[in-house]
Amino acid sequence: MSFMKGNLLTKTRKLVKGLAKSEPAWLKAMEHAPPAVFPQSSGKVEKISLPEDPYIKKFFSKHPDSKHEDAILYSSLLLFIYCMPRIFASSFGIPISSFEPPPARVFGWRVLELKEQGVGEEEAMAVADMEYRTETKAKKKAYARLKQIARLQGKTPPPNPYPSVIKEIQAEEDLYLRERYTNPKIIAIAEKMKAEEAAKEQVRDRFRIDW
Repeated sequence: MSFMKGNLLTKTRKLVKGLAKSEPAWLKAMEHAPPAVFPQSSGKVEKISLPEDPYIKKFFSKHPDSKHEDAILYSSLLLFIYCMPRIFASSFGIPISSFEPPPARVFGWRVLELKEQGVGEEEAMAVADMEYRTETKAKKKAYARLKQIARLQGKTPPPNPYPSVIKEIQAEEDLYLRERYTNPKIIAIAEKMKAEEAAKEQVRDRFRIDW
């Protein structure tokens, strides 16, 4: 129905004009000061892009292992913390300043910072990459020194304070890999699959003999 289209003002005009409704007292005032018209969305969700995103892609092309850094988790946590009061964040056990952004994001920020200082893009990327490599080597040397001190003291070396993301993922996967040898449910499923495969193989052998 055409009279159902539009906002309150246009609908009321149509109803009054069609004698379906008496003219309300506020109609003249609303005609002089019509309500604000908000733009309607086109239905397309635009991709959110940040200024450092192009440099993050270039960083990943140089250092593909860094793709395992959980940038999505960092962005979600950052949005969560800044969109909620600090009191609620602390009540959830989230330290406000205890997390570090992924190396790729730091690289992009550093390139933008150097460009603002008048450094060329290629030079800025080279400097940021050199700083990243230097920091990575320094972390490896620091952990090597920690292990050396622990061995001299006759103690067990402490865990790596700067673990590799790939090694962390592998450590989490090791728990599930070990379960297939100890978990009774997984062992039962494996035995059942072996029995089914053996039965299928017997059927194939009979078919070959009959053929």
